Amino acid sequence: MTNPVYVIGHVNPDTDSVASAMGYAWCLRERDGMDTVAARAGALNTQTSWVLRYLGLEAPLLLTDASPRFESVMRRLNTILPDRPLREAWAIAGRTGGICPVVNADGTPYGLVTGRSLFDYLTHLLGPTPRQREMRVADLLELPALQATTTKVPKFQATTRIRDVLNRLLREEGDEFWVLDETGRYLGICRQRDLLNPPRLRLVLVDHNEAQQAVASLDEADLLEILDHHRLGNPSTHVPIKFTVDIVGSTSTLVSERIEAAGLSAPPELSGMMLAGLLSDTLILTSPTTTERDREAAERLARWAFVGGSVLMDETIQSFGQKVLQAGAGLGARSPREVVSTDMKIYRTERYQFAIAQAEVSDLYELSEHLEQLNAALDGLREGKGLDFAMLMVTDVVRGSSRLLTVNAPPILDDLPYPPQADGTRLATGVVSRKKQLLPVVLGLLER
Repeated sequence: MTNPVYVIGHVNPDTDSVASAMGYAWCLRERDGMDTVAARAGALNTQTSWVLRYLGLEAPLLLTDASPRFESVMRRLNTILPDRPLREAWAIAGRTGGICPVVNADGTPYGLVTGRSLFDYLTHLLGPTPRQREMRVADLLELPALQATTTKVPKFQATTRIRDVLNRLLREEGDEFWVLDETGRYLGICRQRDLLNPPRLRLVLVDHNEAQQAVASLDEADLLEILDHHRLGNPSTHVPIKFTVDIVGSTSTLVSERIEAAGLSAPPELSGMMLAGLLSDTLILTSPTTTERDREAAERLARWAFVGGSVLMDETIQSFGQKVLQAGAGLGARSPREVVSTDMKIYRTERYQFAIAQAEVSDLYELSEHLEQLNAALDGLREGKGLDFAMLMVTDVVRGSSRLLTVNAPPILDDLPYPPQADGTRLATGVVSRKKQLLPVVLGLLER
């Protein structure tokens, strides 16, 4: 069993969240020799899916919950078919601590040969008094293994959370359990003592530091490091960890700096992925969040990515950035529910819990034909998440302005410095950053 380190971004991942997880997992593996796996905490949005396809990259592992699962403690023991002689089961049990899984030809479990099942079989075979029947051990071992097999062994899928069935496990008489795949076929065996003390997932968080934006059951994992560029809202930890929150436009910028500082250069496709994350988060280096370090990072990543033989060899920062933004822009290609939930973050103050979602368009005139459906979807999101209110920031990535939709807003938000429009939205001229422009204004009002 291995215990890799999962490098993972926030729920409702955007391109920078996915790209920085992929880039930092690569950096930690190449620089420090760590066993890392890039992961994502939710479904990919349209833009990120397009970038991955364009670059020919696989999506990171989907990890929506950090709670230990059966797959983390199972062992894939050797098996035999039910009609094989008991001597083969005996040989396997001698190597596995007294267990031999008996599996059907189609891969489904039949039963286990254990010390107890073998003793029960001998008791049945010989009767209450051994003198009633004489049998050589060699003859006994030639009998079919199925005759000495117990079939009353609990079965669990590999992806089942251990905590969800812990009470049942404690009530079971046996100490061994089947671990199966989603089709009911054998994957391994686990023991009760291992289930009671499973290894905790090891995580590195990128592009976020707030527990409500992190993978579920974060408290059941070991948090090793945080690398981010957002406001502080970090979870508590049992031990000191590496913690970096820096004032740049994207987490991909921070990852590229670490790669360069180690004397490394990322592969062209991975560099292109991080460049896409950077250009998406900074609107091709025009967002107010953009710093000189972001511009240097863009040049660095472009130098690594736009090389001969790469799919990006004929691109420029501007041309690639426009393709990335266009891949994620537009309201008509997605359902209203997707629009309000794909890039959504939840925030808390002392009195309020609320969400701000963001969607990008190439022209704000597109909003009018979808306004009613978006308001309904936004209110559905608010009710479904148990929030006080919710906002949708529809951003024109070409002209650099946004329109704000708000449902169930508290009266204090009437003081937002954005002119109300006839359709009930607010026009936020020059506002394109949720993190640096909109959120501080909203929090300033709510915390008065």
